[in-house]
Amino acid sequence: MIQAHELDPAAFSRFGSVIRAEGTLRWINGGRCARYHALAEIDTAGPAGISLFRSEPVPDPVKIDLMERHPLGSQAFLPLSLAPFLVVVAEDAGGAPGALRAFVTAPGEGVSYARNIWHAVLMPLGAPQDFAVVDYVGDEPNLEEHRLRAPVAVALTR
Repeated sequence: MIQAHELDPAAFSRFGSVIRAEGTLRWINGGRCARYHALAEIDTAGPAGISLFRSEPVPDPVKIDLMERHPLGSQAFLPLSLAPFLVVVAEDAGGAPGALRAFVTAPGEGVSYARNIWHAVLMPLGAPQDFAVVDYVGDEPNLEEHRLRAPVAVALTR
């Protein structure tokens, strides 16, 4: 079993970026709009696009048995509601996911997984949730999946 922790930019940095309304602030639109600038970079080997995902909530108790990664680009998930979601990531260990780490986002927080970072599927907590997703949208295959030998349970702290 692994423990899910509050999403922390420093702890998450080797997997990607935390996307939240903080950092470099620029006022635009005649001073009516705050732009939190360059919160995550898009890194793709071809065209990038914006998609909408609608995901069912993860069952409780949470068990992770499938991890995936994307060799042709980063993948950013921006929730379209203020509900938290579960993020599970792992560094590569010889072509398979290594030790899993789990995080729970704060309301409205998003993440951007770096290219080739193992991560679990989208996991809203409690209710279905919609996300704007920014990632590679070219024709080349960009999904590698790995089934874990045994499911890994995740303890949530909410």
